[in-house]
Amino acid sequence: MSVNEDRMAPRRSAWRGVRLVIAAAAVVFAALAIVGSLDIGYAVAGFVIVAAVAFLALRGGEEIERIARPAAIAERAGEPLDAVIAGLPDPVIALDGNGRVLALNDRARALAPALRLGEPASLALRLPELIEAIGRAYASGEEQRVEYSERVPLDRLFELIVMPVKRASNPGRPDLVLLTFHDLTPLRRVEEMRADFVANASHELRTPLAALSGFIETLQGSARDDTKARDRFLAIMQEQARRMARLIDDLLSLSRIELNAHRRPDTPVDLVPIVRQVADGLETLARDRGVTVYIEAADALTVPGDHDELVRLFENLVENALKYGAPGKRVDIALTQGRSSDGAAEARVSVRDYGPGIAPEHLPRLTERFYRVDVRESRAQGGTGLGLALVKHILNRHRGRLSIESTPGAGATFTVYLPTANTPAGG
Repeated sequence: MSVNEDRMAPRRSAWRGVRLVIAAAAVVFAALAIVGSLDIGYAVAGFVIVAAVAFLALRGGEEIERIARPAAIAERAGEPLDAVIAGLPDPVIALDGNGRVLALNDRARALAPALRLGEPASLALRLPELIEAIGRAYASGEEQRVEYSERVPLDRLFELIVMPVKRASNPGRPDLVLLTFHDLTPLRRVEEMRADFVANASHELRTPLAALSGFIETLQGSARDDTKARDRFLAIMQEQARRMARLIDDLLSLSRIELNAHRRPDTPVDLVPIVRQVADGLETLARDRGVTVYIEAADALTVPGDHDELVRLFENLVENALKYGAPGKRVDIALTQGRSSDGAAEARVSVRDYGPGIAPEHLPRLTERFYRVDVRESRAQGGTGLGLALVKHILNRHRGRLSIESTPGAGATFTVYLPTANTPAGG
């Protein structure tokens, strides 16, 4: 055995020992996290500590030979910490005992581009609440949590978890601190949407319920023997009951569509007979409004879809055009074949009315639940405020999209785009 081999043998043995320690630590901490005995954050921190200690011990034993080794080999002692942090799903930063950046992953770089290895994190993390939380963690040796908001480039909410780690026995202060950033924005938006939805749904149901209760009390009291008043009140009560039924039906439809949002329909459906069926079903409404419906279509226009959902989609669009377009005018429906921006074949169905049109500031919000341009007019027409929300969710499930064009005084055009084959979203 050569001199070099003699020198390498203990080193190989030491490396094998380090690898065994790290592998055992990974198994132990993973098992503790899986069975719930240890929080995942503590498990990761514990693993990092064991791995770092093992490599530091090895490095200490080889410090005398450090100058004789190539630079690439000498720097490998920091690679395990980098590798662990790089694999974590959240932005993570490791700081040394002086608050300088030891390691960070790409997500942390994207969150705070000013971060630099070897520089104090306080230079990049300028928010006082973050610096104070890091200071408290160094001083107390205990985990700190703080929420903070960012306004630019987007409005986002984060939670910073500061985990102090002591790698040496009884040090004066932690010699490693892990900063983990959790993006709470999606959770906050879901909570806001849920609160708005409950408030709006409750309000929409409360109005007809209050009307029904008032008329029932009147019929039980002063109008008990008034036949004319009773007939008029009963007609109003019936309309309010129908309004609640439509609202509940729309809410249930939304729930069903959202439940299956991830499952794209694949049954071939011809849009031409669907649109003609919808126009025939709304003929009475069109006649009452004095509106003529014109349909321009090819012989067939087939897309993968759910027949009943597509009927509901075009019912909402055509019914809106009849109700909110100008009486005595017309509604034009055109079914054509086209191509998307990436060249994929798609079906296009446009519904145009010649009514008063929609002001530009309302267009981006028309598909929001319970959003109305004119609340009084919508309720007078029997609208629930969920029609275009249903359209949007049906199109999302079918991987389609909706465009709205309108000029005040010149009507509005709602155009549906549906892929004619099972292509990815947007194609």
